[in-house]
Amino acid sequence: MGTGPFIRQRRSRQTAGAASAGWIVAATFVALLALTTALIVAFRNSTNIADHFARTEEQRLVERFMERTEKQILEADKLQVVWDDAVTMLNSPKAEVWARNFLAGYFWGSHRIDRIFHVRFDGSLVRCWHGVKLSQDCRYRPLSRTISGLIRQSLKDQTQRGQVRDWRKHGSVNWPYDSKGLPIGLGQSSIASVEGQPAIVAVASVVPDVTPSLLQAEPDYIVLVRFIDERIISDLHESLVLDDVRFETSATDDKNRNSLAIRDLHGDRIGWISWLSKPPGPAILRQTAPLLAVYILFFVGVVAGGAIIVRRMRRTTSELIASEAQAQHNALHDAMSGLPNRAHFMQRLRQELNACVERRELGDVFVAYVDIDRFKIVNDTLGHHVGDELVRQVALRLRRSLPPGDFLSRFGGDEFVLMRRTTGGRAAADMLGKQIMALTREPFVISSNNLEVSLSCGISWGPEQSEDPGELLRRADIALYRAKQRGRARYRRFTRDMDASVKLRREMEVELRRAIVRDELTLAYQPIVHAGSGAIEGFEALLRWPHPERGSIRPGLFVPVAEQAGMMVPLGSWVLRRVFTESRQWPDCDISVNLSPLQIMSSDFLQAMDELVRETGADPRRFILEVTEGVMLDRSDHVLDVLKGLNYRGFRIALDDFGIGYSSLSYLRSFQFDRIKIDRSFVQNIEGDLDAHSILKAIVSLGHTLRMKVVAEGVETPMQRALVQAAGCQMIQGHLFWEALPVDEAKALVRPAKVRGLSKVRVG
Repeated sequence: MGTGPFIRQRRSRQTAGAASAGWIVAATFVALLALTTALIVAFRNSTNIADHFARTEEQRLVERFMERTEKQILEADKLQVVWDDAVTMLNSPKAEVWARNFLAGYFWGSHRIDRIFHVRFDGSLVRCWHGVKLSQDCRYRPLSRTISGLIRQSLKDQTQRGQVRDWRKHGSVNWPYDSKGLPIGLGQSSIASVEGQPAIVAVASVVPDVTPSLLQAEPDYIVLVRFIDERIISDLHESLVLDDVRFETSATDDKNRNSLAIRDLHGDRIGWISWLSKPPGPAILRQTAPLLAVYILFFVGVVAGGAIIVRRMRRTTSELIASEAQAQHNALHDAMSGLPNRAHFMQRLRQELNACVERRELGDVFVAYVDIDRFKIVNDTLGHHVGDELVRQVALRLRRSLPPGDFLSRFGGDEFVLMRRTTGGRAAADMLGKQIMALTREPFVISSNNLEVSLSCGISWGPEQSEDPGELLRRADIALYRAKQRGRARYRRFTRDMDASVKLRREMEVELRRAIVRDELTLAYQPIVHAGSGAIEGFEALLRWPHPERGSIRPGLFVPVAEQAGMMVPLGSWVLRRVFTESRQWPDCDISVNLSPLQIMSSDFLQAMDELVRETGADPRRFILEVTEGVMLDRSDHVLDVLKGLNYRGFRIALDDFGIGYSSLSYLRSFQFDRIKIDRSFVQNIEGDLDAHSILKAIVSLGHTLRMKVVAEGVETPMQRALVQAAGCQMIQGHLFWEALPVDEAKALVRPAKVRGLSKVRVG
C-alpha cells in the first residue's frame, strides 16, 4: 500500500484544524507573548550554563591528557630502570657506553626525551645526557630543588602500598619490598619550568628486578625531562580535537579562548595551555533561530489572520513528509559510506531473483562478497580513523569503476556485497572477479600513507545455484573464506565441495578451542646439528595435535584454522607458556619460539610477555623469538617498537623462512637480527638446480656479512648436506640426522654433555 492516501488524509485534517483555529488567535495572543518572553529569558540562561559546562569539560579533558602524558613518561622510566643490569652498570666503568645504548638511546628513540639525568638518592648529579649524547653542560642546579622534591614524594606514593610486604634499611632510608623479596620501583612526576620552557619531569628509582642483593645502599634515580613542545601540543590537538592549541606564559583576555593553568610540584603557576573554545551556546542559538522566526511568524499570523497560520501548517506538513522520506532513506543506507545496507540489499536481491526465476531469459543474479585483506592490522597500527577513510575510499572506487547497473552495498566493517544481473555463468563470474581484483592495483593515499591493500572476493549466482537470497549470500561468504584461505588477494567461485570443507573447518575450530583449554596439544623436538661434525647443536620443537578421534593432525591444517578463527593469540600464549615451563628442566641451552604476526600486532603483547616471564620464572636471555618475513611487511613503528621492546627485555630475535617471497634488504637494515633460517624450499631443489644453489650461497653470504648465523632446514640426503655445508651454513636440520622426538628422548640426547645449542618452537 502506498503512502499517498495517508498523506492526503493527514493534510485534510490539518487544513480543517486551521480553519477552526482562527477564533483562538485573539484570545491567546497575550498569553503567548508572555510565554515567549519567559522562554527567551530561560533559553538564554540555559545557553550560558551550557557554555560554562562546556568550558569546564574542555579544561578537564586537557588536564587528563597532561596527566596521562606524565604517567606514560613515568611508566617508561620505571620499566627501563627496574633491572639488575641498570643497578650494576650505572656505577661501573662501562656506565657511559651501557647508558648510551640502554638509557639515552632507548628514551630518545622511543619517547623523544630531551634531558636525562643520573642522580643519587640525595639529589646530587652524577651525569646527564641531551638526547642521546652525554653532555657536560647539564644545567642541573635550577632543577635540583624540583628533582629532590620528586624523590622525596616518590617514597610517599600510596599507589604502591598494596604491594609492600616488607621494609628494609638501605643507608638512610627504609625501602619497600614486595612478596617475592624484590625491591619495589618507585617514581614520581610533575610539570616544571626547565630552561624557561614548560616540561614534564619524571624520576624513577634504579632497583634490581631479579637479584635483590644488588641493592646495598640508597638507590640511584634516573630523571627524564620532556619539553612540552609542538609535538605534545599537536598530540593534544589531535586527541581532543581542539583548535589553535598553544602554551602561553600569561593569561589570555580573549573571550573566545579557553585555558588551563599549569602548576609545578610546589603549586607555583608556570603558564597556561590555551585553545579556541567551542561553546555550544552560539551553535544552539543558530539551530534554534528558525524556532524564534516561527514564533514571530506565529504572532504576525495571529494579528494578520488565519491565512498565514494555515500556510504555516501546510509547510510543516511538507517538512514532516520530507523527514519521513529521509528517515526511510537512513534505514536502508549505511551512514559512513552512503551505500545501501544489508536490509536494502536483501530486498533488492529478492526482487531480482524472483524476476530471473519468472523470466529465465533475464539471466542470473551474481553476488560478490568482498572483504579488505588485513583490515584489522590497518585499524590496530594506523588508527580507526585511517580504517574508516580506507572503507570510504574503497566504496568510492567500487562505485566509480564498476558498471552503473551493479548494485553495491556495505554490510558493516570492511565487508561489501555487490550484485550484478547478467548472463554467462562461470565466465561472467570470472569477469566480475577480475574487475574487482583490478581495483587495488593503485595504492590508497590516506593521511600521507600509501596503503597497498588487496581485496578478497567470493562469488555465487542464482537461480542456478540457489533461488533463496539468504542461501545465495551464504555461499558467496563461503567462497570468500576459501579465497582468504588460499592466500587472499584473489576471488573464488562457489563450488559444491566448499560446503563440506567449511563444515570440517568449523568442527576443527571448535575442537581446537577445546584442545587448547584441555591442554591436549604437545611439543616434539627435532635436533639441529653442526654442519661439519654432525654434533647436536640444539633442537627445534614442533607443535603437535594428537586428536583422540582423527589421529595426529598436521600443523599445516589446524594453524590456518586458528588464524581465521582468531585463536593465534591464545594458541601462541599456550606455546610460550609450555616452552617457558619445560625449559626449566632442560640443560643450559637456548630456546627459540616462533611468534605469529597476530601476536606481534596485539597491543598488549609486551605486557603479556612480562606476565608470562613472571609467572613461569623464565630467563629471557635463554630465548630466541623468531618472526617470519611477512610481519616485516608492516613498516609501522608498532612492529619495530615491539621487536626493540623484546630485545631490551633480553630476548634475541631471529628471522625465519628467509627468502620465500618478501625478502628485502630494507628490513634487514631496520633491525639487527641474531640469525636467519633458510626455507626448506631452497634446500630441496639444491641437488639438481644450479640457480637454487647460487641463491643459497648468496643468502648465506648476506647473512655472514650482516653478522648473522645461518641455519638450513629440510636436509634429507648426504648430497644436500654437502652442498649446504659448502655454501657456508653453520647449522643443519632435517630427517637425514633425526626426526622429531618426544621431550624426554630429546633431553636424553643432551643431558650427558653441556651443549650450548638451539631449541626452536614452531607454530605451523
